[in-house]
Amino acid sequence: MKKIPVLVIHGGAIIDPKVELITTHKEYINSLHKALKAGYKILYKKGSALDAVETSIRLLEDNPLFNAGKGSAFTDSCENKMDAAIMDGQFLEAGAVAAVDSIKNPISAARIAMEKTQNVFLVGKSAEQIASSHGVEIVNPKYFYDERRYKRFLQVKEEQKKNKQIAKKGTVGAVAMDIDGNLAAGTSTGGYHTKPSGRIGDSPIIGAGTYANNTTCAISGTGYGEYFIRGVLAYDISALMEYKSLSLKEAAEEVIFKKQVKLWKNTTRKLLHNTEPKTGGIIGIDKDGNFTMTFNCPGMFRGYVDKTGNLNAYILK
Repeated sequence: MKKIPVLVIHGGAIIDPKVELITTHKEYINSLHKALKAGYKILYKKGSALDAVETSIRLLEDNPLFNAGKGSAFTDSCENKMDAAIMDGQFLEAGAVAAVDSIKNPISAARIAMEKTQNVFLVGKSAEQIASSHGVEIVNPKYFYDERRYKRFLQVKEEQKKNKQIAKKGTVGAVAMDIDGNLAAGTSTGGYHTKPSGRIGDSPIIGAGTYANNTTCAISGTGYGEYFIRGVLAYDISALMEYKSLSLKEAAEEVIFKKQVKLWKNTTRKLLHNTEPKTGGIIGIDKDGNFTMTFNCPGMFRGYVDKTGNLNAYILK
């Protein structure tokens, strides 16, 4: 039986709206609509969930409003280092790249890793060389420079000197189900301002920030990546559905509102004196096409296409 296609996207968790909303709500909404429209067009024409996920994320990577690709944050050495992953729920195949600085669309490089190599995770110059050999566009690292991001980077450095709390987040992602019922998930990120150049977040780690399995769900996460890694949170939602028969909504709320917060409370290393467990959120679709956009922070750039093809996008709670 053919399914009604579903597409859900996110443009990152919003930990501190006062500093993270860098333009008008309308501009964010329009950008989310554009990515939704492009991805859903593929699904509407009976294309694959993988194609829809990659297409939507590429548009978000090309948009400097979001912290991935063109809008990536700056490392402690004033570079842009990006990570991405994609996963096919039908065959549990996955690909990821990390610490790349010249791949225009890291999500496409992640797909190359999945489909054209015998590996899952490629890092740095090797990832760039392999992606380039398969036709992925390579650009001068200067392409990723964005004036607004750079000014924020300088502001963060000053705030750190004063030992102030810094919001560490920034991701884009998409999950989709096509008419054949196949699920896919993808996530791409520029990390956070002043991160160590060698830091890898949760986005490219399968099971942490990205996961898809046709028998349960497709998940893309955003927020404080270290908690997603330590809790293997994307996979945990799938596991709760598979082994405890929880619904997607129940599993997501268990992980985001309870497990993730518990990890925060139990950590001995509060992230720069963070006083509230606002750790992030996820988007997800289950095998029946039900979806969720669950987060424990003030907001999350997010959107979906409903069953009638209407575009829906939101920012704050």
